[in-house]
Amino acid sequence: MTKTNLNTISVENDNLEDIIAVLDSGGLILYPTDTIWGIGCDATNPEAVQKVYELKKRALSKPCILLVDTMDTAKNYVEEVHPRMQNLLQYHTRPLTVIYPIAKNLPPISMDSSGSVAIRIALGGFAQQLLRAYGKPLIATSANLSNEPFPSNFGEISSSIIQGVDYVVKNQQFDKEQKEPSVIVKIDSEGGFEFLM
Repeated sequence: MTKTNLNTISVENDNLEDIIAVLDSGGLILYPTDTIWGIGCDATNPEAVQKVYELKKRALSKPCILLVDTMDTAKNYVEEVHPRMQNLLQYHTRPLTVIYPIAKNLPPISMDSSGSVAIRIALGGFAQQLLRAYGKPLIATSANLSNEPFPSNFGEISSSIIQGVDYVVKNQQFDKEQKEPSVIVKIDSEGGFEFLM
């Protein structure tokens, strides 16, 4: 994937060039996803993904969600896209994370031990603009320590998480809307959809 020509693109108070420099160096960002605030990094960089697990104190057996900007980008990281997936995404009212059975072009730490991967397409907002500029998938795990409640807005994020990343996105920090995680659906072995939450 090639990156968008940035020419110092700004999204409100953030300079995407600065964020991308952090991602390229293997750093972590704290950013508003299309759902709740998340900890992110380059999902194709295993050392960066390892830092996410260490910051969250999360077991490696619990895979993280990946965020991409379009279905075409998702196709670079999964073996096969369900033929009805586009319709499901188009008509689903909440953001939808899909667990695809076979991942590709990703390090093992960015997928489940079974070889599956959870991917969500960001449908607009800051996250989609960042993903379009970066050209690679980002980790999008909730901005909390493992086994603690997820933050529904920026004000609920703990200082240990804020201090543990290399860049804190300014966009949407003062948004007090209570956000929720995405709906998760798994594609089973027979090609059916199983809604998990």
